[in-house]
Amino acid sequence: MDSVANSVLKRIRVHGRGWVFTPRDFLALGTRRAVDRALARLTQDKTIRRLAQGLYDYPRVHKKLGVLAPNPDDVAAVLAAKTGSRVQVSGARAANLLGLTDQVPAQLVYLTDGPAHRVKIGAQTIQLKPARPSRFPGAGTPAGLALQAIRAAGPRANQDFVVRQLSHALSARDRAQLAKLIKHAPA
Repeated sequence: MDSVANSVLKRIRVHGRGWVFTPRDFLALGTRRAVDRALARLTQDKTIRRLAQGLYDYPRVHKKLGVLAPNPDDVAAVLAAKTGSRVQVSGARAANLLGLTDQVPAQLVYLTDGPAHRVKIGAQTIQLKPARPSRFPGAGTPAGLALQAIRAAGPRANQDFVVRQLSHALSARDRAQLAKLIKHAPA
């Protein structure tokens, strides 16, 4: 293996299993052509996995289940980073993640201030949907996630239940940040 390929492999291993990346993450190590060749070789050797065009991961492996699917949040973040945009978990998924509902959304939808994008990875479809800038306060933080969950729960939700769940799910620091962002929550 040449030096670019060794450097690429070293960087992948430093980030650890589960890391989702694009060839742009390695351009400081060599030319685009050399990086593409190194990634192609590592994919062929099954060291890394090609998820979609220009999107790879260093797959996590479970002893009994085998190779695991990539974290959809990481995939969405990398897709948004490719266009320099922000990404925020949709309200339905945020409500599920924070225990406000036990309904699991059928689709993995993320809001973005960039272009729409859809990528199918195995059985999962990850969709980035353009949204208004007002939907991004606290984007990428637990407080922003909580704000999305509050939006999804709506005004008819049991307020005591919502407060109790969020107080358990968020740290004191996250609750303080949410208090600052609550002015962005709907009535």
